[in-house]
Amino acid sequence: MINLNCKIETPKNIDELLKLLAVENFNSKILAGGTDLIVGKIQGSKRFVDTELLIDINKIEELHKIDLIDDKIIIGASTTFSEIENNKIINEHLPLLKKAVSKIGSLQIRNRATIAGNFVNNAPCADSVPPLLVYNAELELISFGNKRTISLENFLEAPYKTQLQKSELVSKIIIPVPDKNIIGDFYKLGRRRAVAISRITLAVLCRIENNSFDDIRIASGAVTPIGKRFYEIENFTREKRINNDLLINLSQMLGEEILKITGLRWSSAYKLPVVQQMFYQLLNNIVIKK
Repeated sequence: MINLNCKIETPKNIDELLKLLAVENFNSKILAGGTDLIVGKIQGSKRFVDTELLIDINKIEELHKIDLIDDKIIIGASTTFSEIENNKIINEHLPLLKKAVSKIGSLQIRNRATIAGNFVNNAPCADSVPPLLVYNAELELISFGNKRTISLENFLEAPYKTQLQKSELVSKIIIPVPDKNIIGDFYKLGRRRAVAISRITLAVLCRIENNSFDDIRIASGAVTPIGKRFYEIENFTREKRINNDLLINLSQMLGEEILKITGLRWSSAYKLPVVQQMFYQLLNNIVIKK
């Protein structure tokens, strides 16, 4: 049996959970899937080694479901990747999210790992982040006596740093139901085909009208320090007539933007051409599907 050298509490409802989070004299962490936390704790990661209290939220049912309410898709924070991958609402309305989570780790990991755990850590390689960004996801954060809503984009601050306060919990992910005419794709590159940490991820979502990009959303992961939307490229692209020269130009622009963010690094020589080619292929595939 593994000794985690900390206390474990298992609240039965939200109220019990928030009261535990409100206790200031404990360095506490939320335990949902535990695929990062438990491994990090055992390995002595500085992010987890000082944890004194683990709060296991797996018995709180309202954090563990997917609903469609008033044109918004509500995903409970402790919903697993397997549950997301196999959910009818997700399959119908959020195909990029389904595709992204289906590529995370192994089946065993997807059966344990949770959607909120993936982005609360804010690791650069979090595969769910680019799709959530292009779907304009918002988060509900709750604490004892308080509740607030924040966009995922603003929630993510820096690698392994977010806006989440010590006494707060991400309770749900809120995503507006996309327009039926919006189509897109997600691409992941790892060092091998399966059970691989992402080296580059891209998500693209767009609506094409009269051979122009009426709306387009672009987000990256892994290749940038945290998941990022590219608003300048999006604004440039809107209402442009679609042709091969435009797709090539956009791919070059994306490479230039990433270089501005990351600076010239040892990996730039291979990553930037790959990112540009991936982006071109995504756009080209979307145009062909349309």
